[in-house]
Amino acid sequence: MEKASWLEWLRRETEVPFAGWDFSYVKKTGRLQEAPLGWNYTSLVQRKLPEAQALLDMGTGGGEFLAMLRPLPEQTYATEGYQPNVVIARERLEPLGVTVVEADGEDTLPFSDETFDLIINRHESFDAGEVFRIARKGATFLTQQVGGENDLLLNRLLGAPIPQEYLHWNARYAAEQLERAGLVLTDCREEMVPTRFYDVGAVVYYLRAVPWQIPDFTLERYADGLWELQGRIEKDGYLDVPSHRFLLQAVRPFA
Repeated sequence: MEKASWLEWLRRETEVPFAGWDFSYVKKTGRLQEAPLGWNYTSLVQRKLPEAQALLDMGTGGGEFLAMLRPLPEQTYATEGYQPNVVIARERLEPLGVTVVEADGEDTLPFSDETFDLIINRHESFDAGEVFRIARKGATFLTQQVGGENDLLLNRLLGAPIPQEYLHWNARYAAEQLERAGLVLTDCREEMVPTRFYDVGAVVYYLRAVPWQIPDFTLERYADGLWELQGRIEKDGYLDVPSHRFLLQAVRPFA
């Protein structure tokens, strides 16, 4: 492919809309594939749902995940800190009886003490003290997190700065936060697994969806690095980028 036509193709990728937390544009076509983890977050949540009377989904995105968990407890709430996603989440979740609240995971949450018996959190920040406060005695907090070493190969290959703010964020650090807040850890797992990209267009689409990975990312600024990446993918057939994930489950004790 000539570089000029290649750049024009990438520009079209930058114009593809992205909303909520929906990667189907590249996932359904197989252009981006995530390797399975040693656990399945959805299955773990579903095991807890039948016991839950009051559920909170922290960082619901566009509500895509929560909507799949039906039937939901009668008292189900969701928080979301990104305002455009709040609108999408309300459209999707309110017809299901879910109350969507605009709030970031690290905020003081607008809920009374000991409100929830199940709090779930997939890839959202959290304040351990707030989780403890709003959890009922015996409640479970279940979270899957993106670790601080996530996707750093993309930064290195494109010559982008390595984000320093979250390098410390791993299972041990997060578990210590929960334990200091008074929660009892019942599960802790951590893995590095590959995310496979089959073309540079999928990389560009992905980086637009996760702007914190390379905050100054533009097609023009990183064109040379992307062109080199194109050659690597043409040679190898794909690019595997290590993804950092960890799972924590904790319970608020009765005592």
